[in-house]
Amino acid sequence: MKNILHAVTGYKEALNQKKALFEAGTDYSEQKGSVANTIASLHPKRLQLVVSDIIEDTDSTKTIRLKKQNGQVPPFQAGQYINLFVTINGVHTARPYAISSSPQSHEFYDLTVKRVQGGFVSNFLLDEVQIGDELQSSGPMGTFYYNPLFHGDDLVFIAGGSGIAPARNMILNMAKNTLLHREQNQRLHLIYTSSFEHDVIFKDELIALERAHDFLKITWIVTRPDENYSGRTGRLTQSDLKELLGDNLQQLQSKMYYVCGTTGFHDHCAQLLEALNVKARRVRIECNGPPKNPETLPGWPKQVKPSDVIEVKVKGQGSFIARVDEPLLNSMERNGYSAENACRSGECSLCRVKVLRGSVFNPAESKLRSTDESYGWCHSCVAFPTSDIEILL
Repeated sequence: MKNILHAVTGYKEALNQKKALFEAGTDYSEQKGSVANTIASLHPKRLQLVVSDIIEDTDSTKTIRLKKQNGQVPPFQAGQYINLFVTINGVHTARPYAISSSPQSHEFYDLTVKRVQGGFVSNFLLDEVQIGDELQSSGPMGTFYYNPLFHGDDLVFIAGGSGIAPARNMILNMAKNTLLHREQNQRLHLIYTSSFEHDVIFKDELIALERAHDFLKITWIVTRPDENYSGRTGRLTQSDLKELLGDNLQQLQSKMYYVCGTTGFHDHCAQLLEALNVKARRVRIECNGPPKNPETLPGWPKQVKPSDVIEVKVKGQGSFIARVDEPLLNSMERNGYSAENACRSGECSLCRVKVLRGSVFNPAESKLRSTDESYGWCHSCVAFPTSDIEILL
């Protein structure tokens, strides 16, 4: 523990400051307010950022580099995200993006954005945002990161497409934090699935990192290969995991798994790991937004078609028409209503609204507490109205 703390940036300086204050015999009255100011600087509600660089990674992916307008960006854990706020054609909305740069870099955040067919925010960022543009974000958030005290040393990261962003972040952090490597003997096996060989993000950099560091092993999988592609192909299977990670079930079950990709991708990976009897506490999943095609999920009312439209009344404020297969928060934003939000995948609960009348479908991703359900609250980012409803913001 002592060696781990000494590896934390600023720990030694804090010890020296504590010693100096003790020797001066202070009553610490001069420190009044400093704790609140420090917390505000480390965990700001909003950050004003400027685009300092745009890096083209593949034909469909760019990395947008964001710097704080004044000073350094707040520190973060490898694997965390920021919620990026944008206004597109008069619609105020936000999307969470994993920080793909290393936590060792205090000057900027890198956000790696992949084009999504019909994507509202991703295509705006790729096509419209330019160097010099100002953007607003939340501070770093999320629990999808490596904890050396609880997660062990034998790690597996399963990434799909742009889900490589937090994986790259963790790898860069491990590569630079040599003290922890030497003492903990960490191992990380990255299983990286991409649709096309030409669309593999960070390929050259990851190859160089694997060659330079013995803690890292990478398996590449292309699901839609060209006829000349000779590597591993197809959808990840249970047999693949046994072949890549070892056929010893006890060893498989003792590893720590991180999964990041589309909703369908992480659902599939979760099912594979569950079939191998890997305990849920050894699987960490980073959700990328609400589920697609909610009508295919367990519990969706059979009489409701995804093309159905309903009326949403906002108590005391007005009403609007929405499709049932669109997340409630998205339809609210399109019609000029808003709720504080961050993860947009059902975890943080900031976007809660109360359903006064009518019904909504809450998928498993919603992570509702029993009290929320009892009193009619829903997480609007992943809630789908299945009838005319009235809500309280």
